Amino acid sequence: MMKLFYILVWVAASICFLFITTLPISSQAQLSIDVIVLVSMIVLKFIGPKGSFRLVVLTFGSAIVLRYIYWRTTSTLPPITELQNFIPGFLLYIAELYSVMMLGLSMFIVAMPLAPRPPRRLKDDEDIPSVDVFIPTYNEDAELLASTISAAKGMKYPSDKIVIWVLDDGGTLEKRSSSNLQAAHAAETRQETLQLLCEELGVRYLSRDKNEHAKAGNLNNALAHSTADLIVVFDADHAPARNFLMETVGYFADDPKLFLVQTPHFFLNPDPLERNLRTFDKMPSENEMFYGIIQRGLDKWNASFFCGSAALLRRKALEETDGFSGVSITEDCETAINLHARGWNSLYVDRPLIAGLQPATFASFIGQRSRWAQGMMQILRYHFPLFKRGLSFPQMLCYLSSTLFWLFPFARLSFLVSPLLYLFFDLKIFYASGRDFFVYTSVYMAVNMIMQNYLYGRFRWPLISELYEYIQTVHLLPAVISVILNPKRPTFKVTAKDESVSQSRLSELSLPFFIIFGILLLGVVVTLIRLSTDPYQSDITIVVGIWNFFNLILAGCALGVVSERGERQSTRRVKVSRRCDVQVGDEWLQATIDDVSVRGARIEVLGRTARTVSEGEEVKIRISPYAELPENVLPVEIRYAQNSPEGAIFGCQYATKNVQQQRIIADLIFANSEQWTEFQMHRRTNPGVLGGTFSFLRISFYQTARGISYFLSRLRKQNTPSEPSTSSEKSA
Repeated sequence: MMKLFYILVWVAASICFLFITTLPISSQAQLSIDVIVLVSMIVLKFIGPKGSFRLVVLTFGSAIVLRYIYWRTTSTLPPITELQNFIPGFLLYIAELYSVMMLGLSMFIVAMPLAPRPPRRLKDDEDIPSVDVFIPTYNEDAELLASTISAAKGMKYPSDKIVIWVLDDGGTLEKRSSSNLQAAHAAETRQETLQLLCEELGVRYLSRDKNEHAKAGNLNNALAHSTADLIVVFDADHAPARNFLMETVGYFADDPKLFLVQTPHFFLNPDPLERNLRTFDKMPSENEMFYGIIQRGLDKWNASFFCGSAALLRRKALEETDGFSGVSITEDCETAINLHARGWNSLYVDRPLIAGLQPATFASFIGQRSRWAQGMMQILRYHFPLFKRGLSFPQMLCYLSSTLFWLFPFARLSFLVSPLLYLFFDLKIFYASGRDFFVYTSVYMAVNMIMQNYLYGRFRWPLISELYEYIQTVHLLPAVISVILNPKRPTFKVTAKDESVSQSRLSELSLPFFIIFGILLLGVVVTLIRLSTDPYQSDITIVVGIWNFFNLILAGCALGVVSERGERQSTRRVKVSRRCDVQVGDEWLQATIDDVSVRGARIEVLGRTARTVSEGEEVKIRISPYAELPENVLPVEIRYAQNSPEGAIFGCQYATKNVQQQRIIADLIFANSEQWTEFQMHRRTNPGVLGGTFSFLRISFYQTARGISYFLSRLRKQNTPSEPSTSSEKSA
């Protein structure tokens, strides 16, 4: 009886809500309601209500959003008889409906996300499951793989219960037998190198005959050669912490229908936007919104999905689907949706337990995102979530959100082009007075930003999502269109992650961004001209001009993203504060390792004897490792040395003599996952809507100037004739 009462209350509330959002009122009354709702949302946001009270804020915001959509639907669309206005106007309307739908799906997912789960360690009386660790590789170099393998070897777990496999798809029989002799020789050399590396590190090497079904086929080949209860997948550039297995394996004992435990991806290096805008240490990374809150929201609905790495999967579940799914090029999400549809469960652990690399160049970044977008479009075509039998309704909505998200290039293009159609061609695609536009649209945008900040404040700053979408739209749009027209066309391409930019330069994909910026800048000029020549329509012109100027700000900031800074270090130095000893002559001096990277370390040494060490000299450091290692002494070359009050400070580069010493480096960098959590927490601040907006404007104006300076410098170099070389230069 009580359940029926609650249903009736919700139905009545929904009817009242719908009545209020569709009630015809004057612009003055609408403005009064907007002010009341805005003030209420701001007050509630400052109070920071928890639990169900969060829904009150979202309900207020939803009322304004739906009110705006009702107004747009009933009052602003051009008449269908004016096709030149109606077609672009209707496309803009569809883009806005898409944005509102995605906002609604986001609210459903993250309005009440699960709290982070505590670690689940195995108890003494529980059986310890066997684990196969799969490290698939294609073209990554041996040094990168040595770090990942060494970190995997350092994981705390009974040695008789774990087997580590290196799955080499770059040395397959198909590649070694290629008619291209140079490619065949490279594949043979790679196979020999990796076989020797695996032998020295005590792990198993596995390749196959043909490169069928890309990464999914590689993993399935390993499934056929292994037998463990659980499968752990690490990408070749994802190194686990020492406690990865100890904090995740136990969950499988609690639920026999659990097929997946997924952990977040933490990255040691910035992506191109973070690196070129200098925001990596100050602002939450792009992936933190997904791993920090969206995955927890998906987890609430049993819809957290496999992300390709940093995850554990149950072999028994994979056997039901004949292994990892390989129909799409995003085998991870496709595998998850198939297993969820069969009644299996997933679980998300919100703690970074691996550290990896992400694309350093803008071109590689776009290549990676194109693969993600095309793969998700394939899943949308082959496994449309709303028609996927076996999924619960919340799971359908979760997967619908994850796949439909990648249609954003169409909406972003519409928002970019629409004001230009009015300014350049006088197309009236939005029928409204300047006053109505201000009352409805400006308040809708303000409410939207408040809701986004309320949901994602510590994980995504204002306007950063818009910037990420814009910089991807230019190149993702044709990729998405191609897979919609032909879903079998895309092929799996490995993303390069070990690149570096040694000299400042413009990205090879930068030209369209400068062209768009020039067109938008011309739109500002046209706005000023129209204001002076047609003052009777100044209200509409001002509104459209502001819209175009906002697009110009985004486009200007993007110029900084594609203007790639030259850097000596491609990876971030990690603070560790680790005790060690440094050998100077015959004396061992006490020291502390302050920070490390994959290339070297900074060490503070006690004792005046340390001041006798000069640059270029080789010394040894001795550490107390977290894991059991064959040795604990690592040779390093001094790159710089400076005196300190207690001794000296050394900047060192590793001078490894054998592959076992690579395990010491991996132990230094990857053993302790607490350092990654601390770094994330340091970045997770919420500047608020106003603070975040002003911060973005400041960044945008600076990056616009920097991007233009890079462009002008490139033009000068192209127009400057190269001087003929002298005979001495030729001989040199």
